[in-house]
Amino acid sequence: MEDKYGYDPSEFEEEEDSYNTPQPDKSIRGYRIVIIILSVILVALSVLYFSIHRQQMYDNQMLQADRDSIQNDLGRLMSDYDSLRFQNDSIAASLEKANEVMEQLKQERRWNYAKIKQYEKEVGTLRSIMKGYVRQIDSLNTLNKKLIKENVGYRKEISSAKLRAEMAEEKAAELDNKVKIGAVLRARDIRLAALNDRGNPVSRIKNASRLRVDFVLSANELASPGNKAIYVRISSPDGYVLTTEAMPTFEFEGERLSYSAMREVDYDPGQDLEIGIYYNSTGFAAGTYRIQLYCEGRLIGQTEVMMK
Repeated sequence: MEDKYGYDPSEFEEEEDSYNTPQPDKSIRGYRIVIIILSVILVALSVLYFSIHRQQMYDNQMLQADRDSIQNDLGRLMSDYDSLRFQNDSIAASLEKANEVMEQLKQERRWNYAKIKQYEKEVGTLRSIMKGYVRQIDSLNTLNKKLIKENVGYRKEISSAKLRAEMAEEKAAELDNKVKIGAVLRARDIRLAALNDRGNPVSRIKNASRLRVDFVLSANELASPGNKAIYVRISSPDGYVLTTEAMPTFEFEGERLSYSAMREVDYDPGQDLEIGIYYNSTGFAAGTYRIQLYCEGRLIGQTEVMMK
């Protein structure tokens, strides 16, 4: 209500209320700014979280891949060690060390780059040792091939020498045989004489009481000197060997032969020796008589004589 001076109090009340009441637009704007800031922070944290999680997953995958690579390398090394198959203490120790590392790899639960580097270092050491063994084995194989080649050469030489020795032995045996053959005594000029009781020759053999075989034992420088036993076999015209009642025998080429008479002589290889051997008996018949002379297990001469 206006007074008489034209003053209306309601106007001043409304104006005072307008100064004392808070403005709603400013409060809402502030809240919105806070919400936006919090949203940005939340998004940033989410991105950071997923990035870290993704990096951890990647790192775990890389660690797993490194672990698998180390296990594969170690497995190949163990296979290479085992394929060497040498009875060698150092190789056996290296293989045992590789087995230990493999067991540690299988039992390992907590992985990090330090452990990966440690295992890579151990595998690298084992690989270096392995390469050393391979070089040694290659060197041994090369040496072995060289030795085999030399051995083949030596065998050829030995075979050739053996062949020459065999040939020389055969030649020596042949020469020895020739010497033995050349050393055999030879009887020549073999004759048969019919004698009576007084030792005089008779013209008819039926009148003889003894027979005498005369011959010459030829000189032979290859023959050995000394006493020689000479056996004479006289075969009658009917083919029987004339012998005594005792029927003495001697050995010839693995057989025992009967003989008519025997005489020992002192032989000098440097000169001929004339010899006469007697056989006493009667009842001789005319015809062809065969004379055979033996000495030292060999036939040294033979002939046939016609007796009237």
